[in-house]
Amino acid sequence: MAVASALSPALSVAQTSQENDIEVITVKGRAAQFYFVEQATMATKTPTDYMDLPQSVQVLSKQLIQDQAARQTTDLYRSISGVTQFSYSGVTARGFRQDQVRYDGVQGDPYSGFSIPQLFNVERVEVLKGPTGMLYGAGQPGGLLNYVTKKPKFEQTTEFTLFTGSDDLLGGHVETTGILVDDKVAYRLGAFHQNKDSFRNNAVEANSLLSAGLTWYATDATELIFQYDHIDQQLDGHRLRGVPVSDDGHFLTDISYSANEKSDFQDLKADVFQFTANIDIADNLTNTTVIRAFNNKRNQQYHENLGLVGDLSDSQKAQYLPVLDMLGMPTQDTAMTRQFRDQARASDEWSITTDFVYEGTFAQIEHTVLFGSDYTSIDETFSSKISDLNRTLTAEYADPREMLNPEIHVSTLDMVNPQYTADSSKYRLFDRPTQETQSTRLGVYVQDQVRINPQWLAIAGLRYDRFEDQGQEQDSNISPRVGAIYQPNEEMSIFVNRSEGFTPQNTPEDSTVTLTPELSLQHELGIKNVWLDGCLTTTFAAYHIIKNDVTVSNPNYVEGSGLPEQLQIGEVTSKGIEIDVIGDITENWTGTINYAYNDATVTGGNPDDIRNTVGSEFVNAPDHTLGMWTRYALPNINSSVSIGFDYVDERVSLSGQTVRSYVTWDASWQTQIDNFEIQLNLKNIFDKEYATSGFNKRNGHFPGEPRSVVLQVSYAL
Repeated sequence: MAVASALSPALSVAQTSQENDIEVITVKGRAAQFYFVEQATMATKTPTDYMDLPQSVQVLSKQLIQDQAARQTTDLYRSISGVTQFSYSGVTARGFRQDQVRYDGVQGDPYSGFSIPQLFNVERVEVLKGPTGMLYGAGQPGGLLNYVTKKPKFEQTTEFTLFTGSDDLLGGHVETTGILVDDKVAYRLGAFHQNKDSFRNNAVEANSLLSAGLTWYATDATELIFQYDHIDQQLDGHRLRGVPVSDDGHFLTDISYSANEKSDFQDLKADVFQFTANIDIADNLTNTTVIRAFNNKRNQQYHENLGLVGDLSDSQKAQYLPVLDMLGMPTQDTAMTRQFRDQARASDEWSITTDFVYEGTFAQIEHTVLFGSDYTSIDETFSSKISDLNRTLTAEYADPREMLNPEIHVSTLDMVNPQYTADSSKYRLFDRPTQETQSTRLGVYVQDQVRINPQWLAIAGLRYDRFEDQGQEQDSNISPRVGAIYQPNEEMSIFVNRSEGFTPQNTPEDSTVTLTPELSLQHELGIKNVWLDGCLTTTFAAYHIIKNDVTVSNPNYVEGSGLPEQLQIGEVTSKGIEIDVIGDITENWTGTINYAYNDATVTGGNPDDIRNTVGSEFVNAPDHTLGMWTRYALPNINSSVSIGFDYVDERVSLSGQTVRSYVTWDASWQTQIDNFEIQLNLKNIFDKEYATSGFNKRNGHFPGEPRSVVLQVSYAL
């Protein structure tokens, strides 16, 4: 978007008059053009005004994404109430870990877990709060993120962008869209590439994305959209774990520490295909069908922290220290023992979703009826080789003298003064069983939105899901949702809803623990208000969630150890409030602020081998979060300035270590000169050292990025 249009007010007409036969239009309010989006289909799968939604929904607009120089999803969490980072692309939402996302409302995430989604091809981000089982099937009760992708437009625009910044950041992107054939076919082409170093040792990234799309109006009532994306993500020195901390949350070494050698990597390649058909079947009946398919391959070699030598028991030290000395490896208390992992993952996934929407009036009551179904098929393969000192010392050797060769063993690493000299190609590796999984998901759902009278609206829906996993029993689930809205006037909506969610669990073949589906139930009450003639919108929501058979990562798990990777700890109750304010304060001043209070507590279950016990605070769930971003326009010089902060309260990790609270500040400046747009972003202005989230004791906490600068120059045709 060109800055000239971004700095001008949105045209919400306040009054019109005729003067000398010339129409004079007075305008005020810019929220819709900047940070507020009035409609979002995610909450109902129907075009519904924000005030008519019976639950809390946030939409992060294209303008907000641009102002914050957000290039990946982790850059946006400050703008979502009740959402903080957990690990990689996973977040904590309303107290629960959430790593499932949707693209254009359908399943099919090509980044799948350990890679962080990029935003180049994303128009806006929609966040649906609470359990989403009725519309989207399996998922966590905290909410669901939906990435709305960019589509071809029937307006010719071309934009070139170059950017640079801290940590040798260098990249650019180009995208063009416009009419290809009369007014029937439009196209979009885009390309993005970025190289970046890191404040973490040995970590370098290269991200590339190619995108193509066609929109074809086959008839006056039929719109067909074809999209293709190619993703190539090369992350040297990954998969990145955290930095060890003391029990009170202080880092035990510099945040640049990484267990990975320079030769470690994580490479992802994916091809994504999507077809969308929007059809007006009749005046009051429409259908949207989306087919999405992708295949991805992710190969990675990395070193995993196993624990400090100083944390070994006396008997373990007596066993290992002489061997470490003999092999010439670090033996001080700050030496980290490590495991090497060579892993390959491949996934083929496709889904089809079809939704019929009927709008009609029965007995003088307005109905919007949704009937839909979705089907997903997933084939995954995972192969792994591992090596660590314990395995190589206990393995059988044809020549016992080979055991004395230090190059075949995974060496310890002094985390205070790390020397990265290992050659992983010489390690003695041990094969793990290859895992092949095939699964299918089928869902059928129906929903009715009812406007009883000008003041009262209601919604009710029901979904049936069927799951089949190769080698495991079949399972099914029913997810209802009901809600009501009372609107005493056009500026206020009071809503209440009850919704359920579930998450089936895959039990690995070699696991000693059988995992059962997680079930969740939420009650939510809220109020939405519009102020200042539509310039400002506020949302207040209070919720209570109970989740049973909660599955968490086992902090004691090490690959090949025989321990289960995941454990179920019983019941967790999460309750809290969220407050969101968004819109215009004055003609030139706009912004967004959000606050959340959450109390997530273990209320049932008491396993012996994990920290979580009844009455304990749940993992990575802060009590308080506060985020703000505000922008002030300087139209006389075609510029704007923005500033924002992110506050996250204290939390605990999987191992019960404190994750300290933090506040970070960011700022940006934008200006336009003719067709050139220049933007400068300063992130973490005060160079705060902090952890974005906690993990376990041996891997520590994930450190946040130090102060950084990004300069971007765009040219629009």
